[in-house]
Amino acid sequence: MKIMAISDVESPALWDYFQPERLKDIDVILSCGDLDPRYLSFLATFFSGPVLYVHGNHDSCYGTTPPEGCISIEDRIYEYKGVRFLGLGGSMRYKPGPFQYTQFEMNLRVLKLWFQLKRRKGFDVLVTHAPAYGLGDGKNLTHTGFKAFLTLMERYHPPFFIHGHIHLSYNPTARRMNQYEHTTVINAYEKYVFEI
Repeated sequence: MKIMAISDVESPALWDYFQPERLKDIDVILSCGDLDPRYLSFLATFFSGPVLYVHGNHDSCYGTTPPEGCISIEDRIYEYKGVRFLGLGGSMRYKPGPFQYTQFEMNLRVLKLWFQLKRRKGFDVLVTHAPAYGLGDGKNLTHTGFKAFLTLMERYHPPFFIHGHIHLSYNPTARRMNQYEHTTVINAYEKYVFEI
């Protein structure tokens, strides 16, 4: 299965200069947040597979303008062609507003998933907005990652963990890919295609 992960900044190649053949070999599109809902709706219009998304910390407009034709996977496991996607959007709480959580609040979200995780026997792709704590995250509170994501990888060993939030254009030393135990960690900034 070929997956296109997108996050944080709209790709001109997929919007301003879109050509349908750019999506012809893609099976699933994953949005890791902070993208214009019209951008996701546009992609869903030209794409035959599912466009799955989680919320970024700047996605408050989704309440009034949701991305049409797309599927929210917040706090659930969505299975497509045998691949299980687990979605946990949002960032560390750094000011009042939606889609922001403390470490404790994210831990509670993960605990509430116990029955789904047991019934589905884990998951294959963890889809988040924020990174994991200490794994490609930032030094300030806004960009600090969640410890709960480390626990999920340690317990379930998913092949992939896909996140956004860390803009590769801001930090030239930031890495697109990392490895954590058995999991390949990918920063989806703008767009990245991988296979599972």
